[in-house]
Amino acid sequence: QVQLVESGGGLVQTGGSLKLSCVASGLIFRFSTMAWYRQAPGKQRELVAGIYPGGTTTFADSAKGRFTISRDNAKNTVYLQMNSLKPEDTAVYFCNLFPTPRDYWGQGTQVTVSP
Repeated sequence: QVQLVESGGGLVQTGGSLKLSCVASGLIFRFSTMAWYRQAPGKQRELVAGIYPGGTTTFADSAKGRFTISRDNAKNTVYLQMNSLKPEDTAVYFCNLFPTPRDYWGQGTQVTVSP
């Protein structure tokens, strides 16, 4: 079955940067459209950014201009480079397929941005 392992989160100050990684297994990664999602306390999970097998990307309005999504098919890994972080980016970040995530979600990685 699909397994997703996210890492790279942490505590940063406003304006800081983090790079998240997600290693996927149990799927043909190079043919899979992958995405990063996030869930803040008390809010629904939302899409942050997606990347198609050919490298085309899509971003939520909140991420445009600040976040970059990339993939390394040789490592079955999708990355999220987050710059100019804001307190409202505080959330647990998950990766999954896009546009239809699998029912299985990894443990996520916590990102906390202090004012």
